[in-house]
Amino acid sequence: MRTFPIRPLMIASVLLAIGCSGASTVATAPPPGDTTSSNPPQPSGGALGNKLVFPADNPWNRDVSGDPVDPGSTAMVASCGATAAVHPDFGTVYNGAPNGIPYLVVHSGQQKFPATFDYADESDPGPYPIPLDAPIEGGPASTGDRHVIVVDVDAWKLYELYDAHPGSASWTAGSGAVFDLSSDALRPAGWTSADAAGLPIFPGLVRYDEVVAGAINHALRVTCPHTRKGYVSPARHQAGSGTDPSLPPMGARFRLKASVDISGYSPQLQVILKALKKYGMFLADNGSAFYLSGAPDSRWNDDDLHNLSKLHGSDFEIVQMGTVSGP
Repeated sequence: MRTFPIRPLMIASVLLAIGCSGASTVATAPPPGDTTSSNPPQPSGGALGNKLVFPADNPWNRDVSGDPVDPGSTAMVASCGATAAVHPDFGTVYNGAPNGIPYLVVHSGQQKFPATFDYADESDPGPYPIPLDAPIEGGPASTGDRHVIVVDVDAWKLYELYDAHPGSASWTAGSGAVFDLSSDALRPAGWTSADAAGLPIFPGLVRYDEVVAGAINHALRVTCPHTRKGYVSPARHQAGSGTDPSLPPMGARFRLKASVDISGYSPQLQVILKALKKYGMFLADNGSAFYLSGAPDSRWNDDDLHNLSKLHGSDFEIVQMGTVSGP
């Protein structure tokens, strides 16, 4: 199996400020022959109808607040960055493009397009119901990870692309993955996805709609600069080169320590921090230390989000891991 390349450090991506005051417009099927969505893609792509992403017993939705701490937690947290400040890798606008990883909600009538992949042997074949004007992480001119995420709320499937580039009637990408959101099925062992760990990206995003509703009931997504050449379930792929046990493997779950006082944070930030105590965050890619992933939205308060940087790596612990699998 080919080794998937280590991704570059994540940089702050950006969001087009559109001044929306409610839920974003949901894309619908385009007219015949049209290669775009009927409505322009919006920054945080639409409502899910209160559906639970993955079954209740899925690892993403499991309460780990009572799980024991892994014996190697202190060393692994230190290797990620014990003094590193938590960075919200999402928000409103930065340099005029989406700050975060955008997603789009579509319905069953959405036109599907072929997709070709650099890593076709570890990608799910198309076609994908992703409009050719779907929002791209970092904006159309981005040189970063260029993730594209679409949720078909009727089929209840998730479609994700990495390094995605639209053509006149198709997509090209580094890799692509399709997830059945009603199933606990994992990708084949050793396979990447649109993320280095072989995990879905969407369920790990901090989404404005959940925060404003008062609860995030799932784990989140985080990055570390250096990772082990191995992975733990539910991750399915490694992206590290070292075998030092002080390096965390892909799929390691960081949890905000119960002793951390969150009472001084805003109500919205407390929603995020409570989720980090209850569900934690999965290590999903190589990137800057303790960069917390989220979806862009013009309604975020960037100044408030910055207060998350009062937390540091040492405020987290890694819950007990299962068997570390090789590449």
